[in-house]
Amino acid sequence: MDISHIEHIGIAVPSLDEAIPFYENMLGLKCFAIEEVEDQKVRTAFFRVGQTKIELLEGTAPESAICKFIEKNGGRGGIQHVAFAVADGVANALAEVEAKGCKLIDKAPRRGAEGLNIAFLHPKSTVGTLVELCEDPKEK
Repeated sequence: MDISHIEHIGIAVPSLDEAIPFYENMLGLKCFAIEEVEDQKVRTAFFRVGQTKIELLEGTAPESAICKFIEKNGGRGGIQHVAFAVADGVANALAEVEAKGCKLIDKAPRRGAEGLNIAFLHPKSTVGTLVELCEDPKEK
């Protein structure tokens, strides 16, 4: 697997409307995209920090993974996942880690925010961190 960089860090937030001003006004970052990913029941907001992005995630339904994460976290947000960009394709990376015994959440790539192919690895196989493999935007 050829990991080129950390594509983004996903941070669950109870409300994008409350979180975006902190990142813009306090940290001086600029939100460059807000998007809803319906099949994941999430709204996202992106900020660029060098080559890496911060992705704020707000759940749009109580059964969404983000709402469940926030509920388990006492109603507060927090770092939900780390996404690595893979230059040799998400499907190839999934096959490689599965062959090494990694438990997968996604057996095949699916479409995520920004139209990128993504897949998640199960935290039980990643020392407790939800890991996302993400299509390298430069390869798209």
